[in-house]
Amino acid sequence: MINHNGAFLLLLALGAIVLLILLIARFKLNPFIALMTISLALDAASGMPLPTIVKAFEAGVGGTLGHIAIVVALGTMLGKMMAESGGAERIALTLINIAGEKHIPLAMMVVGLLVGLPVFFEVGFVLLIPIAFNVAKRTGTSMVLVGLPMVAGLSVVHGLVPPHPATLLAVAAYNADIGRTVFYALMVGIPTAIVAGPLYARFVTRYIRIEGDNPIAAQFVESAPQRNLPSFSLTLFTILLPIFLMLIGSWADRFAAPHTSLNDALHLLGSADIALLLAAMVSFVTLGKMRGFSRAAILKFTDECLAPTATITLLVGAGGGLGRILQDSGTSQAIVDLALRAHISILFSAWLVAAMVRLATGSATVAMAMASGIIAPIALHTGVRPELLTIATGAGSLLFSHVNDGGFWLVKEYFNMSVADTMKSWSICETIISVVALLLTMGLAVII
Repeated sequence: MINHNGAFLLLLALGAIVLLILLIARFKLNPFIALMTISLALDAASGMPLPTIVKAFEAGVGGTLGHIAIVVALGTMLGKMMAESGGAERIALTLINIAGEKHIPLAMMVVGLLVGLPVFFEVGFVLLIPIAFNVAKRTGTSMVLVGLPMVAGLSVVHGLVPPHPATLLAVAAYNADIGRTVFYALMVGIPTAIVAGPLYARFVTRYIRIEGDNPIAAQFVESAPQRNLPSFSLTLFTILLPIFLMLIGSWADRFAAPHTSLNDALHLLGSADIALLLAAMVSFVTLGKMRGFSRAAILKFTDECLAPTATITLLVGAGGGLGRILQDSGTSQAIVDLALRAHISILFSAWLVAAMVRLATGSATVAMAMASGIIAPIALHTGVRPELLTIATGAGSLLFSHVNDGGFWLVKEYFNMSVADTMKSWSICETIISVVALLLTMGLAVII
């Protein structure tokens, strides 16, 4: 049994999340105001010293936005150049021609899997969202049917497949072989993405109606489809450039000895911020100057595309603030204590600890890092393959994205959905990924 204080923290966090959802979905309170108010109230109710309440929230916001704000800004600029040049439409037309309209959801899932391999979820999202907008427009289908399979593919590789940082932390903690981890993760991840992406999207689209104009989509959808479009190869080179640079960064130790100048330079080149910065600058040439746009026009594009992202950036930051308060209040530790006292299999234990931390903090990376650190000493003498433990932990870290997860607000705002519809689509999609991946991992454990 957990102590009374731990039980109180769990109930307090559950009540805060329920109240937050009601304030936003039922009473239509501004989401940023609701997130900040509930975060500060939760911090005070948990017994933390009053002088630390605002500092904890600010630390969570700042820690989240330090990465997300840069990624969203640069990715949006790159997406805007793709839209204005016609590059996004070129990719959309090519996808439609290759896959056929009937198989567009499957094609978008494959794109998400491929692009998501070397990049964070948020980076892949802002790179691919212009393509999703244009595919939805060209085919006349719901953004949910097109976009949900894409984000399912991104999420699967983010949580299950190295070289993502959290996955690499788990690989190191469990002393797993990275090659086998990638192999088993793809065996689990591909069918999982199919179930949570194309199959679930076709089902849930019938129950979601996106109404009104989407101001963010307007930034990425071309207004002149009759013009000459850039070549598919040039557009693909531009959008894959940051991914290629990030791959170079992740393989830096293979190209140069660690702690050398060349190694440090390759790691810098492969960081998400630098890779996106270079890609955005290259797009000013390949999708700007080479398409006949003046410097003034390119400046106008990059200025005007940032305004619609302000709300997203604030909401992502506020979600990070709530996650930090849930950690500082001791809720995360109470969740961990509850999971460890349950007498269950080691694979399910790894999944459960990661899932509970994910629900409390909203961060898949934090959940995977914490869970692998906790489970690793317990797992040393169990005989379970460490590669499968890594995958089970990653699966748990993806469970039910909700209002304290920055990814939740990215999907909600870019897809122009209500909180309720975002939960019906994205949150359930994440839950399907988490549960199906766990079941397939446990099945693999029996076979191998």
